[in-house]
Amino acid sequence: MLPSLQAHQDCLILTFNRPEALNALSFSILDHLVKLLEEVKKSSARALIITGSGDKAFCAGADIKELLGRTRQEQQAASEFGQSVFQAIENLSIPSVALINGYAFGGGLELALACTFRLATPNAKMGLPEIKLGLIPGYGGTQRLSRTIGITKANELILTGKTIDAQQAMAMGILNKILESGNTLDQAVAFCAEFSSYSLPVLSFAKSAILRSFDVGLHEGLKVESNLSTLAYSLEDANEGMQAFLDKRKPQFKDC
Repeated sequence: MLPSLQAHQDCLILTFNRPEALNALSFSILDHLVKLLEEVKKSSARALIITGSGDKAFCAGADIKELLGRTRQEQQAASEFGQSVFQAIENLSIPSVALINGYAFGGGLELALACTFRLATPNAKMGLPEIKLGLIPGYGGTQRLSRTIGITKANELILTGKTIDAQQAMAMGILNKILESGNTLDQAVAFCAEFSSYSLPVLSFAKSAILRSFDVGLHEGLKVESNLSTLAYSLEDANEGMQAFLDKRKPQFKDC
């Protein structure tokens, strides 16, 4: 089955629905993700949570059977398409949360790395095992993992293809939090509540400034930050936030 999208409180829940295949990615699933992400952009949701159905896997990566017998041109196009889908997740104006409930290998971990935050169940296991197949990650893993945990640990995980558990991933800085067993979706929604009441355009500005820091040098990055902080200051929400601070009350942001 294709991934589904459902509203839950002020979040949208995107669920992979192939538990019998450990929620592996196929080309049809990537195509469908493009459509779902367009729905996310048009929605009034304040956060996107991505997870997998069942209790074994978040997403076990690419469907290996689809990888065989392709030309170099087909492989190039497939890699670039997968990268574009995950880039669309990273570029969403609202924060995204990967709820890693079990295995997250290859493309599954690359998908999680494209999200703003990563939460995991205690039984989660993850890695980029492509090297064991004579391949390397092709959906952004070599770039996002090194940006997330540094080149030393990224080299270790990518060049050995080793599997790590939730505790190891937390220690490396891949995860934001390890959830308690049971009611993991409610815990993920509660995590989103830590930021979902803030001004959405300001959250988007902050996300953009952070992401741009990887693309430009410090001098240019400071210009980006100055421009985006000025845009934030020009919003009504900034006046509301500062006045609420002075009034010692909770701000009532209106996303404008």
